[in-house]
Amino acid sequence: MKPHMLAMAIGLATASAMTQAAEVSTQSPQKGEKAETPVMEEVSVMGVRERLMQAGMLKDVIQKTEVISSLSIEQMQAASVAEAIAEAPGVRVNNECSMCGVKRVMLNGLRGEHTTILVDGIQTYTMMAGFYGLDAAASAGIESIEIARGAGASLIAPEAIGGTINLVTREARENAVEVDLSGGENGYRKGSLVATGITDDEATRVTFITQYDYRDQFDGDNNGVSENPELENQSVTLRLSHDIGERDNVTFRINKTESEIFGGPDGADIGEARASFAADDSDSPSLFVGDDVRNQWIGKTWETTEWIESERTEIAASWLHEVNERLNTTLTVSVNDHEQDSFYEGFIYDAENEMRYYDARFNYALNDDHHLTFGVDHRDEELRSETNSTSPNYVSDSFDYDTLGFYIQDTWTATENFQISMAVRVDQVEADFVDPQKPGTEIDETIVSPRVDMRYTHNEQFTSRFSAGRGYRAPLSFFESDHGILDGDDGFLINVDELERSKSATYALSYEGDKLTATWSLAYTAVDELAALSENGSGVPVLDQLDDTATVLTTDLALTYQLRDNLTLSAVLESFNYNDEFKQSYGVVPVEQRINLGVDWEISGWDIFVSGTWVGSRDLSDYGVPQEPTFDAAGNFAKSNNAESYWTVDMRVSKEVSEGVQLYFGVTNLTDYNQAEDMETPLFYEDGGYDVAHIYGPLRGREAYAGVKFTF
Repeated sequence: MKPHMLAMAIGLATASAMTQAAEVSTQSPQKGEKAETPVMEEVSVMGVRERLMQAGMLKDVIQKTEVISSLSIEQMQAASVAEAIAEAPGVRVNNECSMCGVKRVMLNGLRGEHTTILVDGIQTYTMMAGFYGLDAAASAGIESIEIARGAGASLIAPEAIGGTINLVTREARENAVEVDLSGGENGYRKGSLVATGITDDEATRVTFITQYDYRDQFDGDNNGVSENPELENQSVTLRLSHDIGERDNVTFRINKTESEIFGGPDGADIGEARASFAADDSDSPSLFVGDDVRNQWIGKTWETTEWIESERTEIAASWLHEVNERLNTTLTVSVNDHEQDSFYEGFIYDAENEMRYYDARFNYALNDDHHLTFGVDHRDEELRSETNSTSPNYVSDSFDYDTLGFYIQDTWTATENFQISMAVRVDQVEADFVDPQKPGTEIDETIVSPRVDMRYTHNEQFTSRFSAGRGYRAPLSFFESDHGILDGDDGFLINVDELERSKSATYALSYEGDKLTATWSLAYTAVDELAALSENGSGVPVLDQLDDTATVLTTDLALTYQLRDNLTLSAVLESFNYNDEFKQSYGVVPVEQRINLGVDWEISGWDIFVSGTWVGSRDLSDYGVPQEPTFDAAGNFAKSNNAESYWTVDMRVSKEVSEGVQLYFGVTNLTDYNQAEDMETPLFYEDGGYDVAHIYGPLRGREAYAGVKFTF
């Protein structure tokens, strides 16, 4: 952990060591009776926000939601949010570049830009933060992750065509400090500190979180070019919740995250790459021995370097006020500033992405059966970028984006067993690419987005849920489409003038028995005006929109069986079916079938967790990935268009050796299966041009680790 972060952590942890409130109740023995041991009676002063949530007065939606607990995050040894959600039903974390390691989170088979990230229910992630932000989002201090799939899954996120991922920060419920330190292969290092403090009257709660994590580059085929970049992250978060009397609560959260990614030449650094570019920016006659990506790299350092340094600051505050027993209101504001400096194989791209979000929400209990939620929100986002391109064709991806929306929802308890929630949003949307070569406002529309969620309890074991809704999204930037922004010589064109519009429907049937729990779900999504990358007749990349509707049908079955009190088995089976239009929009092939099997066994104080994931084979030629990829520049050695099926296995073993001390060790990717060594390198040539995104398998091999966690 960085020294200045550790110092801050220790200082705050010490300052927040407050005495918990408790009350001892004793009863004097009557004459002739034996004196009893005094009984400790805990007095719980419930906070305003917690009380209203338990009373149902902060109700939002009733749709099916997967919840990843802090225990699950720990068992997966997840350093980031991307790792924590990777195996959740309906979720695919796609690595879309072997050099920069950009991750896109796909929900219900939709693309990464169709997923909205919330923190404590508040929009804080900008467009750019969705690319490298999840690898930098620390797992420490996350109480749970809530995944809601489908268009309009959140009242404040109509652009979530695929769904929303809500990161819930740990709430302070006691005075405690948790320190977690681990290390392992491939340079893996992770250190975190979580401190919580609460005042005697429990009116003020403080959570402080800091984390540092690091991984080396990974080069599975030892050709001098990494398939997974060096990654270094550090973050600090402070959350404060304070009750003002019995009817008001204010919360404040600030997060500072810094991340550095370096991919490409194995063993080099950004200083060496920049010096190489400054000394000679001409293209090498050959990049690999024999111009074959399977051979040793012989090009200049800068020609395969992708380096991204980002700094993100998030500030969010909300005020909850209970007007009376029927009405409460919440005022929320968040500000996010994301700065990125990057070097993509000689192309310099620096940008600042700012977002401001405001929301005024009202919850009103009309009667015992109807609960109204209504409000207005405003999102203002802008991106300004600079590059070293000298091409007259180059069009900046800078934009202004502004939405003003009104929403209303009625949650109706029709019967004891049937609940229905009906919601609608009306949004005024403006998206303007501000480059001088893009005059006028590209998108200026008013759109109505309805949604309905229903839950029916058949009996004590079976529950049905159905959701249907409409969503939209403005294709904001060329940056989000297959690294199109990186072509500084030919420039690119933006041919976007419509909102992407979606319709989705989801049905889920859940069973809960004494030993077995199961949920089967089916989801269908159709998207019109889907943005996709293409080329014009001159070979210039174009951000365009599809003429035909793109659709995806997703089905999954999640099972958990309590074989014994100390032994739990789990399985998740998933299938994603895309139509041809959707397939052609992908630059990296997605998953079509996946099975995840898990075992959690507690024995003699040991906790053994094993997880295995199978991914089915795919025909790469069905997708918009390179259609004629070759290993060599001359095109004599074609790469396969078949992605074979594979298994990966993770394992973690832990034991509490004394009160407050836990030791653990484990292995990720136990079988060391990775694409470069066991399938084919993600590097390729197409029409003589070199690229790095022929990706369909794991890009990082086995990592063994060990660690210790202290709880005070």
